[in-house]
Amino acid sequence: TTSPRAWFAGSACPSCEKRVNEVKSPLSGRRILLVEDEIIVACLLEDMLADLGCAVVGPAASIHQALAMIDTEAIDAAVLDVNLNGQMSYPIADVLAARGVPFVFSTGYHKDRLLERYRIFPALQKPFHLLELTDMLAMLLTPKKPSAESTIAAVA
Repeated sequence: TTSPRAWFAGSACPSCEKRVNEVKSPLSGRRILLVEDEIIVACLLEDMLADLGCAVVGPAASIHQALAMIDTEAIDAAVLDVNLNGQMSYPIADVLAARGVPFVFSTGYHKDRLLERYRIFPALQKPFHLLELTDMLAMLLTPKKPSAESTIAAVA
């Protein structure tokens, strides 16, 4: 059988480990808010983020805890479990989006189960591998190049 750590870490794949190490430095020191109510999953994700060199903010197990952390901590990005003990993490997503903080939903459900207006945000389906988390955070934290349309609109 495969251990939960192996499901998430993907450590059995040498080429994956090599790719993770290549992406490691851009994530080093990045402050990632972790919102997860399942303690074992939170511990696994915390280890994964630490392996990437990230500074973990949290984990927060509730909407209230997460919102308090957002108000008091500097955050570069966030990983949000969708379902927190029966409450959806959408209020956290709303605050992060309003502040321009990138985030990814982490869920055991298919993305189609999210409310429609939240389907535009990235999602990782549990269980996911370290490489998937690495690629997602790198994408979220890479500065976006302005499109021709936004450049024209800014000049006009």
